[in-house]
Amino acid sequence: MAKIGKRTTAARKAFDGKADLTVPQAVELIKANASAKFDETLEIAMNLGVDPRHADQMVRGVVNLPNGTGKVVRVAVFARGAKADEAQAAGADIVGAEDLMETIQGGKIEFDRCIATPDMMPIVGRLGKILGPRNLMPNPKVGTVTMDVANAVKNAKGGEVQFKVEKAGVIHGGVGKASFAPEALVENVKAFVQAVNRAKPSGAKGTYLKKISLSSTMGPGVTVDVSNAVGE
Repeated sequence: MAKIGKRTTAARKAFDGKADLTVPQAVELIKANASAKFDETLEIAMNLGVDPRHADQMVRGVVNLPNGTGKVVRVAVFARGAKADEAQAAGADIVGAEDLMETIQGGKIEFDRCIATPDMMPIVGRLGKILGPRNLMPNPKVGTVTMDVANAVKNAKGGEVQFKVEKAGVIHGGVGKASFAPEALVENVKAFVQAVNRAKPSGAKGTYLKKISLSSTMGPGVTVDVSNAVGE
């Protein structure tokens, strides 16, 4: 049987018996016990009352976290001509067309977000089996298929987070770093929750936001009072 380390034991003890905290209480608890040797991410998990196998119960969207993610986001853009120049000027890490498609087909994916102008979608569409499973496929619903590539690049690098419900009805996301000020993390958590709440699909029945949990990358999780997180 694996031995449990002192850090893990201490963290579990600190979290023991705590549940349905307010967002500020949960953030304070997590920050106090995020003791890994790197700057841990504050992670959120939301259990939703939906079945994403049905089209009218799919939940996906995007939210601009008011205090950013604390993560360096690498952005690739499919564009030509003036739009390619705009993307590069806005700070895109990779810009291309057929050449970028060939690079990806060769197994080299060195980006965290993919943006495309609408005219590039016939090329990007060939990469569906590669980009789709990695949640990197450009989609107009989350603003990654657009003619305004400059703004899309700036948003991606400035704290924009995409979310999409998984098969089990759960949404995961990173909402900042443990080193952030408590107030900044609270604002980010509430912004994420409110964005998911606004994305409630027409086919959702019964309770939509069933459970919300927060944790750090290496730490235990704690449940958060849903009404407090939504801001009711």
